[in-house]
Amino acid sequence: MKMKKCLKCGIYTLKDVCPKCGEKTVVPKPPRFSLEDRWGKYRRMLKRALKNKNK
Repeated sequence: MKMKKCLKCGIYTLKDVCPKCGEKTVVPKPPRFSLEDRWGKYRRMLKRALKNKNK
C-alpha cells in the first residue's frame, strides 16, 4: 500500500478515492532529479529579484 494524496482538498489517505470530497487520489512523487538543472538559472534569478525587492 502506498500513501496517496487528494489533489482537490490536499489530504493524505491510503484509499483510491478521497473520503472527504470523493475525488480520485494520486501517489505524490517529487520532481525527477537531474544534475543538469535546466531551470536553476531562472530560479536563482527570481530568488535574487525577490530578495532585492524586499530590501
